[in-house]
Amino acid sequence: MFPRFPPFPRFPRPAARRRPTTSLLALGLLCTLATGAWAGPRDPSPAKGPVAVTRVPATAGTATPLSGYAIQSTAKVTDSPGAVSSPGYPVTGWHPAGPRSTVLAALLADGRYPDPFFSTNQRKIPEADFRVPWWYRTDLTVTDPSRRTYLDFSGVISAADVYVNGRRVAAATDVSGAYTHHELDLTPLVRAGTNTVAFRVLPNDPKKHLTMGWLDWLQPPPDANMGIVRDVLVRRGGPVALRDAHVLTRLDVPSLATADLTVEAQVRNDSDAPVTAEVSGGVAGTALRRTVPLAAHQTKTVTFTPADVPALHLASPRVWWPAGLGGQPLYDLDLTASVSASASDTAHTAFGIRDVRAPLNADGARQYQVNGRRLLIKGGGWSPDEFLRWDRTYAEDRLKYALDLGLNTIRLEGHIEPDEFFDLADRHGVLTLPGWECCDKWEGQTNSDGSGERWSAADHAVARASMAAEAARLRNHPSVLSFLIGSDAAPDATIERNYLDALRAADWPVPVVPAAADKSSPKLGRSGMKMTGPYDWVPPGYWYAKREGGATGFNSETSAGPDIPTRDTLRRMLTPAESDALWRDPDARQYHRSPSETFGTLRIHDAALAGRYGAPAGLADYVRKAQLLQYENVRAQFEAYARNATDAAKPATGLVYWMFNSGWTSLHWQLTDRFLDQGGSYFGAKKAGEPLHIQYSYDDRTVVVVNNRHTTAGPLTARATLFGTDGTAKFDRTVHGVTAPGDGAHVTALTLPRSVRGLPTTYLVRLLLTDAAGHEVSRNVYWLSTRPDTLDWNRTDWYHTPTTSYADLTGLGRMAPAPVSARAATVSSGGTSTTTVTLRNAGRGRTPSLLTDVHLVDAAGTPVLPVRWSDNQVTLWPGETTTLTAVYRTADLRGAAPRVRVSGWNTPERTVAAR
Repeated sequence: MFPRFPPFPRFPRPAARRRPTTSLLALGLLCTLATGAWAGPRDPSPAKGPVAVTRVPATAGTATPLSGYAIQSTAKVTDSPGAVSSPGYPVTGWHPAGPRSTVLAALLADGRYPDPFFSTNQRKIPEADFRVPWWYRTDLTVTDPSRRTYLDFSGVISAADVYVNGRRVAAATDVSGAYTHHELDLTPLVRAGTNTVAFRVLPNDPKKHLTMGWLDWLQPPPDANMGIVRDVLVRRGGPVALRDAHVLTRLDVPSLATADLTVEAQVRNDSDAPVTAEVSGGVAGTALRRTVPLAAHQTKTVTFTPADVPALHLASPRVWWPAGLGGQPLYDLDLTASVSASASDTAHTAFGIRDVRAPLNADGARQYQVNGRRLLIKGGGWSPDEFLRWDRTYAEDRLKYALDLGLNTIRLEGHIEPDEFFDLADRHGVLTLPGWECCDKWEGQTNSDGSGERWSAADHAVARASMAAEAARLRNHPSVLSFLIGSDAAPDATIERNYLDALRAADWPVPVVPAAADKSSPKLGRSGMKMTGPYDWVPPGYWYAKREGGATGFNSETSAGPDIPTRDTLRRMLTPAESDALWRDPDARQYHRSPSETFGTLRIHDAALAGRYGAPAGLADYVRKAQLLQYENVRAQFEAYARNATDAAKPATGLVYWMFNSGWTSLHWQLTDRFLDQGGSYFGAKKAGEPLHIQYSYDDRTVVVVNNRHTTAGPLTARATLFGTDGTAKFDRTVHGVTAPGDGAHVTALTLPRSVRGLPTTYLVRLLLTDAAGHEVSRNVYWLSTRPDTLDWNRTDWYHTPTTSYADLTGLGRMAPAPVSARAATVSSGGTSTTTVTLRNAGRGRTPSLLTDVHLVDAAGTPVLPVRWSDNQVTLWPGETTTLTAVYRTADLRGAAPRVRVSGWNTPERTVAAR
């Protein structure tokens, strides 16, 4: 399924590389900080026409999201706020907006601008239109105004005055910051029938406001994401409100035999008279009940512990594990607060039982342990949609891709997604590393190389409130591994104290990390992470050096920079002239790379491509060489960290590929592109992420087997064969009886000789791993050179290490054509289709088909996406056969018959039916 919306940029990355508030009383209305409960997924592209009126039920304990808004620039609205926010006000000529929508997202959905992800269309959108406030206005109907009514929200960028039925109920000085949570008591203003809620949203500037920015990721949106990007809920209840319900878990490690649960919730009397509330419910099959006397407007914390409810001491708990290590069971907490036997409010939360620890090892690197088991973090940097449009299906597709690649973690540097994202991560077993972003206002007080302004006293309050709100929102999600309270810079003593106080008050259950870079904060000490790059091209051998960004310690963001997408994607993002400049001119400014001066061109990448593979002869040749360049580099990056994970000295403990995906149509930092197409970067990562994997070491020529399964694997047979590019074997060795311990350990099977008679300058290495029955369990093919890449380590800077001479891989250009036959068939069931493709190298000579790619396409030749392949971009020697499977949604064929397009480095393209 193609995304239903287009994609998003980082500002220029500085030399070091590269942010709300509690509500106050307004007009006598109660505004308190409480846990958010954001509603289900919404369509990010609302239909044109009148905005639907939100019908609010009278049932106590309900939380109804506003269904959408009519929006308009204040430059075009001359009426008073009181008039605009009163029922019956005409919104003729206003634009419809979804329940979570930036201004520009709404205008795009309304057809005001052409596709901003194509060419330079985004430049044509006038920024001046978004330098004034915009109105967000909607109506809701209430049948029973006697119920208490609250407006519960977060996600305002950058700030807003809030009006209800003609009266201001909160000022922008209080409703400030993208992450602050607010609850406004509207009971005195709500009336039977139609009511109006209006937000006067102020412009955003990430350098000035604690919101969201894009740094050097992509070209920033002209509206700077001003708007409302999370659901605004209308809560109904009785005299007593139930808030902040959560569960603290303590798992016995390492036995995992027992777990203690502690349940907490706040019970608040919002009436003018004393009441007695009955709090009842259940968790993990255990009934809970407590009588709570409350004075007028009093709040109490209700706690249930194993000491007073012995059944909260669980025997044989169902433990939550990251994917691949076990299951992802979740428990539910349900509570009801009643007054005089009548339900006044309800609360629900899901949670998982797991234990996370992250001590520093002997080398000062952070080493994560989940449920007592040491874990190499293999992650990717997450980007939301450039216009912050939420699409649950699209998010889930990307998380499934992460698992398909063998990743276990997603890092969110700012842009912390809504609750549904973390629900999906919980269900799929994907760990998450949320945290604040670098270099803009979030680090304005501590990062002298950033662009953010220094903080005022109000900013400190916004930051603390942001931390409190996100901690309360995220604490029960078992997928959350840590929170990074700094990125490129660690907080100072004041900021750190405020963050830690907020986290402590929220019963934050997992480690807090002071920064993603190698920084320290006064209380937490060293981060145990490094941010040493690279962010631009380096050769594959770079990753094996235990220095800079090489495979040692925890590298929180790193990659070899550019990730050129497939030609299918390039056609959807560039004009013919732009495509021509892409391969002809390495010094050309690439709008779809970055606004950064450092990353504005593809000069470093293109020099390596031409130096190693030969100058491109055209766009097709450029793209196919880029896929080889990316495959070998991404594979080496993940393989090096995996090999070094269990080393006795300076082990690798974590790796976050920068980045996993892009928020728009991009030429860099993406394992999968905006349209979920897959190229060399994707399949290089997938190859490295095999559960049981044979790999080559660029530093010492060893062939090792890495076992990411929990149990020992063996006996295995490892075979290494060296070939000339014509397919002639020059060296062959087989080793039997290989045993690989589990949990990420590796064993060296053999070492390739440094010199082999008759080996040409460019050669191939085929590694095969078979089990005791002779079945192939891992195959890996490398293209190497007797002339190595040479790095100038002394000239290393923050984003790369220069290469002074390149490996000679030009011999690949002289490989003879290798025809590959393909047979394909498809079966469909329950909305899912599986296409099975059998490939055979039908050549009569000895030349292999290098990096043979299979794309599932429709009748027009358009890729069917997303798709998960069992394997792809495979290399076959004459007579060899392999069978691949592709799993996808049947609906994404759009009624067409499936076909498969086969092509490769030296394989002529052909397309066959897959009925």
